[in-house]
Amino acid sequence: MTATDLCSLPALRHAVRRLADAHHLGVEVRARLALAVTRVAAPAVDAGRAVALTAERRGAGEDGTPLLVVVLDRPACGVDVPAADDLPLPAHSTTPTAVTWHIPLDTAPHDVPRPAPGADVAAPGETLPTGETELLLKELGAALAQVDALKAEHRMLKHELAETNSGVLALYVQLDERDQQLRRAHGRVLRELEDALRPPVLDVPGLELGVHYAPADSEAPTGGDLYDWFVLPDGTVHITVVDALGHGVRSTRTALNVTHAVRTLALEGHPLESVVARTNEVLTPFDPGLMATVLLARLRPETGELHLANGSHPPALLLRREGDTEFLETPGRGIGFPLPGSEGIRRARLRPGDLLLLYTDGLTESRRDPEEGEARLARAVREHAHRPTAHLPAELAREMHEVILHADDTLALAVRLGGGTGDGAPDPGWTRGTGAGPEGDA
Repeated sequence: MTATDLCSLPALRHAVRRLADAHHLGVEVRARLALAVTRVAAPAVDAGRAVALTAERRGAGEDGTPLLVVVLDRPACGVDVPAADDLPLPAHSTTPTAVTWHIPLDTAPHDVPRPAPGADVAAPGETLPTGETELLLKELGAALAQVDALKAEHRMLKHELAETNSGVLALYVQLDERDQQLRRAHGRVLRELEDALRPPVLDVPGLELGVHYAPADSEAPTGGDLYDWFVLPDGTVHITVVDALGHGVRSTRTALNVTHAVRTLALEGHPLESVVARTNEVLTPFDPGLMATVLLARLRPETGELHLANGSHPPALLLRREGDTEFLETPGRGIGFPLPGSEGIRRARLRPGDLLLLYTDGLTESRRDPEEGEARLARAVREHAHRPTAHLPAELAREMHEVILHADDTLALAVRLGGGTGDGAPDPGWTRGTGAGPEGDA
């Protein structure tokens, strides 16, 4: 056991270093012990009180390693001892007046002569430094060696990280290219499916037809907006426009069910005013959550006679050859709505060169105000009415969607009664009007 009473911090640090050298402690352990002892003793020494440092070598600990037990006794000085784990060299135990360190001894055998208190002891083949400066330089050299090792490790890690980032970037590029390929393939499949679901343009003498469809999401080019057109046995052209609730494939299935049911009922000869309600009766028992708006139109090409039935759908827009526009309002409730069915039949008569536009709300409700959308649509129809009927719906959609606040599936379908110039445009002498024509037959 060694015991030393010390009244200054430099003397205390020197004693710790001499003690560490005597017991062959490593440079880092020596430096940490000196810092820890100084931190514990500083309040008492600054108050003019002496501290006592003792060290004792004990037998093997629990793991079989000999221990050096270092104890710093200090008088109470009104400053708490730091927690054991907060010291540069964690302590084994702490009390208000004493701190104890248990330091493993790896190499010193039990028969090594112990130095007398205060004596300088050197390791075999090593000259023990006798000056405090040399001791500090030795500790500084060890610290700098650790810093150099950490810098070298840091450079190696940065190099490895750069290589890893390069590899990750290359993998990301490959995955992005693969993702784009999959998206394109997915889009092609869905577009082929869309083409298969949507009927081709009819070839009906006396009528010019055009249609445009655009999904809300370009990556999923199917949705709940769907149309169907066919010729009834008496030569009347039947047109169905459906807007099923939702987007994507599920809403497409709903819209298909509606168009198929309407086609079956129409071909069975059910009156037009009953088809919406009857479709609801047929479908809702199998799909209680089904909701869809629907607009039905029947047009006799030879006379221009038009009948409309509606279930909560936006009204058809009629553009006269002279340029007047009229929204053909038809009250009714959609499929899956309370009290479904068309409340009546709206009748009108198309004259040669007149244009009928059927559409879904994605065309007019891309902004905040649906009424403003209908007014813009009327202006756009008058502006583009000179275009071929086949191209007109796409031009209208392009202009209406210059600004989109609420993306939605969009369907526009144009029907022009023949008798104009023969190329899908009205006579050159027509003028663009701004007013709405009278309701009913004209």
